[in-house]
Amino acid sequence: MAEILFLIGTIVALFVGFNIGGATTGPAFGPAVGANVISKTAAAAFMSIFFILGGWTIGRRVVETLGVDLVTDPAVFTIESSIVVLFFIGGALFVGNQYGVPASTSMTAVGAIAGLGIATGELNWVVMGEIAVWWIVAPIVGFWISGMIGRYFYPWINRWAAIKTSPGPLFEFDFSGTIPTLRAGPNTTRREMVGGVTVIAIGSLMAFSSGTSNIANAIAPLVGAGADLNTMILLGSAAVAVGAFTIARRTLDTLGNDLTDLPLTAAIVVAIVSSIIVVGLSAIGIPASFVIIATTSIIGLGWGRATRTTTLPDIAHGEDSPSVSVGALTADEPKQEPTAIGSEDPHDIPSADDLFDPGTTGRVIVMQNVVPIISTVGAYATFSLLFAFWW
Repeated sequence: MAEILFLIGTIVALFVGFNIGGATTGPAFGPAVGANVISKTAAAAFMSIFFILGGWTIGRRVVETLGVDLVTDPAVFTIESSIVVLFFIGGALFVGNQYGVPASTSMTAVGAIAGLGIATGELNWVVMGEIAVWWIVAPIVGFWISGMIGRYFYPWINRWAAIKTSPGPLFEFDFSGTIPTLRAGPNTTRREMVGGVTVIAIGSLMAFSSGTSNIANAIAPLVGAGADLNTMILLGSAAVAVGAFTIARRTLDTLGNDLTDLPLTAAIVVAIVSSIIVVGLSAIGIPASFVIIATTSIIGLGWGRATRTTTLPDIAHGEDSPSVSVGALTADEPKQEPTAIGSEDPHDIPSADDLFDPGTTGRVIVMQNVVPIISTVGAYATFSLLFAFWW
């Protein structure tokens, strides 16, 4: 019976890993895919490689602490309770992936464990409170930093960087040899190559960071119940890779194309802002929700570009007139073809609808809050009703 339960738990853990791959590939490589730097297949390959590196190195520490610090008594993690926790983590993430919205795996996993802790009276409220505060502050910081860059500094950054993408991918895999090799695209310039390497490197760093924290979300309950740590890291990382190559294509579309139109320069800005915040949180021991941070950074950059001020030349007096908002300038103008963020001439004025999609933005924000709620409430209700009968 114990072997059957362990097999079921492993299958559920793999299902969680599959959905982690679907949920986290978009925030890490969505900007690069949206800027046409790499293909979705290449993004999945980079995600798989750097995720397992993060999980195998720093990730094993997070696996051990997630099942110790968040609950006052780790004994609550039995095979049965671990299966239930993993079921709600995987199920909630699956809902988000089906809607093409990359939900936070950290929030979803911590929510399910918190549901178990509350139902059993073993939740460490001090640790939970500290984590929750940072989860509120970090996305706001990401939004406003990116928003201020988009509103006041982006034209200067774009002129300085002068990175514009040529037709076709910047990089592509050459499968003619025994081992596939990565090479520059047919139209790639040297400047584009530098920018492309930068945004891929930042995405890889985010994938590594995801491995350090998110591998625990898939396997920590089972490891706490006695499963071998190394074996579970390998199995969980393999499941993440499957998710990155399959279901992640929806979230890559959402963060790379639907949410806002991101050329290469904007993709680099978003990736740098998100990765700095994620690394900073990880350094102080907070399980970083880089899905939420990256999403709000993308939204903030689009909002900042759409509402930036500009100075109009006063034709009569040869002087600049007072700054006015972009929205006011475009209110009575006929609708033009959408302009990618940063790809327009610095003196051209894009409209808000061209720079970010409010409808998609609302859907992303709503689902990213609903998914962790499903995990938390579902786990709490289940353990409240059944805990006394099972254990």
